[in-house]
Amino acid sequence: MIQRLEVRSDDVEAVVLPGCGARLHRLRAFGRDLLRTPDDPGVHWDDPFFWGAYPMAPWCNRVPPGKHVVDGRTVVLNPNFVDGTAIHGQLFRAPWTVVEDTRLTVSAGGDGWPWTYDVTLDLAVDADRLELAYRLDNTSDAAMPAGLGLHPWFRKPVRLTVPARRVFPVNADPPPWPEPVAGAFDLREPGPLADDLDATWTDLDERAVVLSWPDVSARMEFSASAGFVVAASPAQLDAVAVEPQTHAPDGLARLAAGLPGGLTVLAPGESLELRVSWTVTRADG
Repeated sequence: MIQRLEVRSDDVEAVVLPGCGARLHRLRAFGRDLLRTPDDPGVHWDDPFFWGAYPMAPWCNRVPPGKHVVDGRTVVLNPNFVDGTAIHGQLFRAPWTVVEDTRLTVSAGGDGWPWTYDVTLDLAVDADRLELAYRLDNTSDAAMPAGLGLHPWFRKPVRLTVPARRVFPVNADPPPWPEPVAGAFDLREPGPLADDLDATWTDLDERAVVLSWPDVSARMEFSASAGFVVAASPAQLDAVAVEPQTHAPDGLARLAAGLPGGLTVLAPGESLELRVSWTVTRADG
C-alpha cells in the first residue's frame, strides 16, 4: 500500500507520496489536473524522473559522474540517467517520514556524497494557494555544498511566462555565462515552450512564473534563494518541466571554478531554504 498525504481546500488539492521522494503525485485546481500524474502511483517508483513534482537535493540538474574533490573531500557520483550523468540529487525516490500532519523530513547523505544533511518539507494550503517550504540542514561536521530545487511536470498544452533576461541555452555541457534571451528563449510574453528546449533562465525580474491552460492559470512564486528556472519540453512527452532552483546548471563544477551560480556552501548547522507556491485562478476570473 502506497502512503498518501492529502491537503486540500475548495479550490486546490495536492497528493504527496512520502515513501517516494515526498513528491507531489497530483496537483489539482478547480478539479483540473495540472501535473503529469500516472493512474498508478507506483509508476513514480519505476520511472521517477518524468511524473508529478519532486524535490531535488543536494544538487539539481546534471553533474558529470565520477570523482569531484570539494574542499578536500571526494565526491563520487554514479550515473543514474540515460545521458550518463548523475541527475537531480539523492531524494527523488527516498522515503520521507511524516512527523506532523503537514510536515515531512528525511535524513540523507553518503552513497558517494561525503556529508550528511536533513531536508524538511512543510505543506500549507489556503483557499486558492498551495505552498511547499523546503529547508536543507547541513548535519555533517564540515562545510557542505548544497542545492535545492523542485521539478514539476505540467500537462500540455500550457502557455508559459518566465520574466528572465538571460539564459543558459543548454543544460548538458552549459556555457560558463548566460546569454541574453532571444527567439525561442525569450519567454517574457506568454506562449508555448518550443519542442526539445532544455535550458536555464536567470536574471529574473521577479521570482515568479505564470502557467496558463484554457480554463485555469497558476502563478508559481518562489523564494529569493531560487535565482534560476529550468524549463524542458521533450517533444515526445505530454508535459513540460518548469523548475525553480538555487543554482545554475553544473553547479558543482561552477563552485569549484569560482563561477557565479554554483552550489551554496553551508557551514555545519547552516541551512538553505526554498519556498514554492502556486496561486490558481479560473480563466473566467
